[in-house]
Amino acid sequence: QVRLVESGGGSVQTGGSLRLSCAASGRTYSGVAMGWFRQAPGKEREFVAGISWTGENTYYSNHVKGRFTISRDNVENTVHLQMNSLKPEDTAVYYCAADYGTVAGPIDKIDFWGQGTQVTVSS
Repeated sequence: QVRLVESGGGSVQTGGSLRLSCAASGRTYSGVAMGWFRQAPGKEREFVAGISWTGENTYYSNHVKGRFTISRDNVENTVHLQMNSLKPEDTAVYYCAADYGTVAGPIDKIDFWGQGTQVTVSS
């Protein structure tokens, strides 16, 4: 099992920045790909960003490419999402995810989820 705990959510104005963190724990953490998803009210959960176990490969949704950056530290067992130039449409609950394969596949196949952290961007 892998346990994921997010932090760093909050409220900002348009154009502001936030940095989300996800702390992972569990004996089976080694080798997992990590990612961030989000879910706005009334909408389905959607992929935001992903990163491979080594950190060599990163990938982003077109909605956030160029504004968000995902990174990980496998010594501290953390994954971060730096969010810049935030827009009101970025408002959502953000979830950390982990998978032994890829986080870019079907959402219902993701192995592990965090509990989510709220991000609110006001205009």
